[in-house]
Amino acid sequence: MKDMSTGYQFPDLTYLFAPRSMAVIGASEKEHSIGNHAMKNIVEHSKFEGRLYPVNPKQENVMGMPCYPDVASLPEPVDVIVVVIPAKGVRTAVEQAGEMGVKFAVILTSGFSEADDWGKAEEAALVEISKRTGIRLYGPNCPGLVNFNMPLGMSFSPAYKSDIAPGSIGLATQGGGLGRNMVQHKDRGVGFTNWASTGNECDLQVADFIHHMAGDPEVKVIGCLVEGFKDGPRFAAACQKAAEMGKPVVGLKVGRSEYGARAAASHTASITGSSEVNRTVFRDLGVIEVDDLDELIDVAQLLVRKMPTGQEKLAIFASSGGAGSLCADNVGVSGLELAEFAPETREKLDAILPTFAATANPVDTTSISISHPDVYRESLVITAQDPNVGLVLAPQPMDYGQYSVVNGESLIEAQKATDVPIVPIWMSERQGAGYTTLAGGGLIPFRSLRNMRKALRRWIDYGQWQATRDRGWSPAVIGQATGLADGATRSMTEVEGKQALAAAGVPVTAPELATSAARAAEIVRRMGVPVAMKIVSEEITHKSDVGGVKLNVFAHDAAENYDQIVANVKSAKADATLDGVLIEPMAPAGGVEAFVGVARDPVFGHVMTFGLGGIYVEMFQDVTRTMLPVTKAKAEAMIGELQSAPLLTGYRGQPKRDIAALAALVEKVSDYVVANADQVEEMDLNPVWVGAEGEGAMALDAVIVVRT
Repeated sequence: MKDMSTGYQFPDLTYLFAPRSMAVIGASEKEHSIGNHAMKNIVEHSKFEGRLYPVNPKQENVMGMPCYPDVASLPEPVDVIVVVIPAKGVRTAVEQAGEMGVKFAVILTSGFSEADDWGKAEEAALVEISKRTGIRLYGPNCPGLVNFNMPLGMSFSPAYKSDIAPGSIGLATQGGGLGRNMVQHKDRGVGFTNWASTGNECDLQVADFIHHMAGDPEVKVIGCLVEGFKDGPRFAAACQKAAEMGKPVVGLKVGRSEYGARAAASHTASITGSSEVNRTVFRDLGVIEVDDLDELIDVAQLLVRKMPTGQEKLAIFASSGGAGSLCADNVGVSGLELAEFAPETREKLDAILPTFAATANPVDTTSISISHPDVYRESLVITAQDPNVGLVLAPQPMDYGQYSVVNGESLIEAQKATDVPIVPIWMSERQGAGYTTLAGGGLIPFRSLRNMRKALRRWIDYGQWQATRDRGWSPAVIGQATGLADGATRSMTEVEGKQALAAAGVPVTAPELATSAARAAEIVRRMGVPVAMKIVSEEITHKSDVGGVKLNVFAHDAAENYDQIVANVKSAKADATLDGVLIEPMAPAGGVEAFVGVARDPVFGHVMTFGLGGIYVEMFQDVTRTMLPVTKAKAEAMIGELQSAPLLTGYRGQPKRDIAALAALVEKVSDYVVANADQVEEMDLNPVWVGAEGEGAMALDAVIVVRT
């Protein structure tokens, strides 16, 4: 089905997650076999009410049901076949299924593209069958597909029956073991709608499941674990759909280091991509990037409890002064903000708590949590109902046996009286009955203050992103072909490049080309100002490296400098074809230098990099990146994100720079690349001169690489 908001074609997965009929290919009565586990998970541990057909030519009955010798013998084209036979028989089973009109094949079998050349060829054959017959393929080499809210487990895992935890988080992962790790957070009280672990992704990908979950009313939050991307535009379109539907996507990208990227590539045969680009894509699409599995669950469960506005201020409610103070430290170092209680809140707390209790924020109830649990509960409700409080943190520093159970029950009861989330942090290594009380009551405890502060920072940042995002913006890469150039590329000469940019409205210097020393002298005399002279050759990108640049040249020595440039370049690169020497006026003195670069990422298309020149990029790597297109507002935001941005806003008495002109230049560069996306491979405008307010901005040098 075509998604009207993104224009991208996505499959309807309704009958994959909730089939009306199924067949298990390789079903078996043999105890402990993969086929037996797959059948038991459906028959004994699921609540599947549709029609189920075992398929096995060697058995007459499986679990009391008549067995069919092959897929072609089935009495109807089922919605889903679950394939658990050896790899050599999979192609035939899938082909028979496709030809009779089966909608989906869940292929658990391994031994395909992840294994060897034979497996790659077999997987390619499966893809051909899918395209020819219309059957959609899930896997191969995957642990299965689970609908927890039905429940239905299309899996051979013996752990399935213990992992059923209905809830509101949808999971789409490329790692089976890591996905199950997150599912097993059910022991903290976390619940899931469904889990797709996509294996080799020969057809259906993580992106397809993100898109499906975005439209699933039972899913409130989507968690995804990605090792590599096979279709960047599809992933972008799916995440954009989730954002439009108000469904946060919490993402963990494996392969952010060289070691991890190498391991992920060998595991999934997908493109892991540049970590900087992946981070940029996640940010631009609103995907909340996390660093580990527990953090993904921490953030997701917090979002399930309440969607943030981004303006939330926090209260700390503790029965230990030390725990409250340490919690406050963690709030502060994360840039989070404590609420200032309204006067009536302080009055109510002072009226019921001991005189030695602390009633400012953080609240320290002291030992009344033991002696007067009713007062503890009442004071917690008062704290949560303060008009300035958006969330209450309740650190639990130690396990106090039965008293921790009573405290947990107090937190659960208090939560019923308010919509403000009450968030416990279980700080003890001893997970006693108090911990399980909180988990069972829906107040999923954080396991440390460190985990809490990271998750809260992500939670509030997401609220701010949703509040300020440009709802009319869509990534240019959606619908574009990606990948690097298969054929040759060439560097446009600086004259060509600047002419193309000028025609697109990008402010650039106005160069002229001299092909002789006499012509150079004539041009400089006519310009009447000091000029820059640069060699022009398609084969030379870094002109300074070969002595091909002269600055502040006047008319009287223009001819001499022309000859010197040509001699330098011929000495350094004798075989280069020289088109002449570019001549243009020097930029006005006193400006700030910036740079704008665009490079084509093989997964996500063109990505822009922006920063200030010199040591700010070379030493401090102070740059910001974004997907295209770049609007003027987005350009202004990029400029403001730089640590060195104060150099543009009047730092220490320096004049304010023309940020509006710089942002307009960045926007025009983006427009040019989007309009020529099929040609532009990369671009480097360095330096870009930025004058004082009102003086404008312009590119002084331009390198554009295009496909031929």
